Amino acid sequence: MTALPTAEQVWEALARIPDPEIPVVSVVEMGIVRDVQVEGPKATITMTPTFSGCPALHLIREQLEKTARSLGFADVEVKTVLSPPWSTDWITPEAKERLRQYGIAPPKPAHEGSGLIQIETNPTPCPRCGSLDTRLTNAFGPTLCKALYVCHSCKEPFESFKSV
Repeated sequence: MTALPTAEQVWEALARIPDPEIPVVSVVEMGIVRDVQVEGPKATITMTPTFSGCPALHLIREQLEKTARSLGFADVEVKTVLSPPWSTDWITPEAKERLRQYGIAPPKPAHEGSGLIQIETNPTPCPRCGSLDTRLTNAFGPTLCKALYVCHSCKEPFESFKSV
């Protein structure tokens, strides 16, 4: 009889699941996976989506369950918890750097406890050249969590993560 993985090993496996909308970071690095419990043959994974209406929510749920089942768990429960609400402060520093390298300006620290999306009024640094000579062109980007900017120095458009 093969021993089932520990919670730590489940975390490691889940950390290999890319975020469906931003594949350079994982759902664990994004802070979406909140907890993993292993009790005998059952794995319970708790997640908090970035937004309750996240279009990738179903896919993330499926991937979490599929990954736990691939580790040998016959009984897998994926719980969605909305409180406390997800915060951009839960994104790991390594993931924020990979966002920047990918061309998305990472979020600044959120206003603790507000739970509201923050649209930056201070200059947002260009993730490509680092210039602060940038301008918000649209507060509503391709997803709810991003805004669109343009850099006047390198002339490149870019997305910026809103702080939540």
